[in-house]
Amino acid sequence: MSDLFDVLWLNASPILKRFDKPLLEYLSGYISVAQWEYQQTKDEASCIDQAVDLVYDFLKSRHRPVHLAGHGMGGAIALTFARRFPEKVRSLTLLAVAAQPANNWQAHYYFQRQLFSISRELVLASNVRSLFGNQPPHTTKKLVAALDKDLEQSPSSHSLFKLVYLPKGGVSMPMMVCGSKSDPVVNPLALHDWLNWFKPEDKLWECPEGYHFFHYFYPQQVGEEILSFWQHHHPHLVKASALSFSTSTN
Repeated sequence: MSDLFDVLWLNASPILKRFDKPLLEYLSGYISVAQWEYQQTKDEASCIDQAVDLVYDFLKSRHRPVHLAGHGMGGAIALTFARRFPEKVRSLTLLAVAAQPANNWQAHYYFQRQLFSISRELVLASNVRSLFGNQPPHTTKKLVAALDKDLEQSPSSHSLFKLVYLPKGGVSMPMMVCGSKSDPVVNPLALHDWLNWFKPEDKLWECPEGYHFFHYFYPQQVGEEILSFWQHHHPHLVKASALSFSTSTN
């Protein structure tokens, strides 16, 4: 069954996966995409190693390497998997993943909690503005609840007592790193730090707007760039109509 798709999208946040949907729907029009989801239980230790092992269990019977992709924590899991099992990965695409992969929105949240003596709710509301831009009050309330849930479900090791870090560095397969110029979490400086580990075949692309979830606000623009990257390293993978549309818009 694992050979029935070409791209595997990793998601480690069940409550936030809705923001991946527009991009995945766009990509699915041109290429076979499978979604792999991970939900941490309340009694489980906060660590991405368990998620990486489960991805391997899912792909171990696959006969050919997969194009691996993910946003945020999903991207950090994809990066760790690609380093540990490079023979399983044809290319790696990371969205909103800093060169220090642990510097995600949760690290941003806990740093603010340590820095300012304000409530959890106020910090989460501030994070909503950082991740999504200014939203109406009713939307902000829903997004605060979603981020609050993500703090419980995501396999992040960050806490009020300690911010953890993951190894920095690149991978052996072609890699694309995408970010947004208006993302205060994975800001342009954190994104450009990737260049220190880039190979000639790697690519960095920045969306002009869209904050942290730029792929939700601009799914077609992001999708065209990713499809072009996959097509470059895997000719005939993407339908010709996708490539011709992408190149005509550049």
